[in-house]
Amino acid sequence: MPSALESPVGGEEDILHYEEIEDGAVSPMDLSELLKEGTKESHDRAENTQFVKDFLKGRIKKELFKLATVALYFTYSALEEEMDRNKDNPVFAPLYFPVELHRREALAKDLKYFYGEDWKEKIQCSEATQQYVDRIHHVGQHEPELLVAHAYTRYMGDLSGGQVLKKVAQRALKLPSTEEGIQFYTFDNISNAQKFKQLYRARMNALDLDKNTKERIVEEANKAFRFNMQVFDELDKIGRSLAEEAQDGGFPVHDGKGDIRKCPYYADKVGMASTGCPFHAAVGLARQPLVQLVLAACMAMAAGAAAWYIL
Repeated sequence: MPSALESPVGGEEDILHYEEIEDGAVSPMDLSELLKEGTKESHDRAENTQFVKDFLKGRIKKELFKLATVALYFTYSALEEEMDRNKDNPVFAPLYFPVELHRREALAKDLKYFYGEDWKEKIQCSEATQQYVDRIHHVGQHEPELLVAHAYTRYMGDLSGGQVLKKVAQRALKLPSTEEGIQFYTFDNISNAQKFKQLYRARMNALDLDKNTKERIVEEANKAFRFNMQVFDELDKIGRSLAEEAQDGGFPVHDGKGDIRKCPYYADKVGMASTGCPFHAAVGLARQPLVQLVLAACMAMAAGAAAWYIL
């Protein structure tokens, strides 16, 4: 099994460094592959929820972002409580990386930034989040082998598409460059995210699990996606009731004047035909606020499905 290298001396003893991990030695029956294949449909559905699509376009209201952070705080508090409970249980112990992965403390810093010193008195767990939290506690206390599914679904997403959303949120909400408000996305104790994910998958594949248990873990991972989508839907409903906020920190909008090649959504950026940006003329003719939405959509096309991220 691939192992972590010892940390170098000189104040970095808390940072984990990794050996090169060979790809290609993966079997279709390995848990990591079963999870990847078995959650594809759920993954796609979650990526296409309105909340995630709006987020990827940089159209995230600050109040909604704060509520999403609250949901994350309650979710990770439950997850990490159950991980701590099962840290010595062989069905989960190899995946216990508190220093590298745990997010509760980072989320507390974000909530303090958004809500102030008395943030704990200002937040509450929503209905959809509570259902997710209850399931995590049930699994941790009664079926700890299924905790693997929840940890995998959350943390692997955080280390992948979550890093895309970190930049989107920082820009759209004009958050400080010192990363206040987005500590959740910052993994200071992981020196190489790609190698860490390889290590994590290797540890999953080395768990002593029979076929039936692996199938149950895949089923539980799909449940985790559904819980997340319910939280997304809840946030989307709240978002529709919030007053529209000016997205001054959003993506640049072309004014319809000047050289078409200067349009930030020109053909080579979106893979369109060489006739120019398909939205350039529309901006010049209409010059309406709605155009910002169209151009944001174009930017999202350029980005593509920006790697999976939940919540």
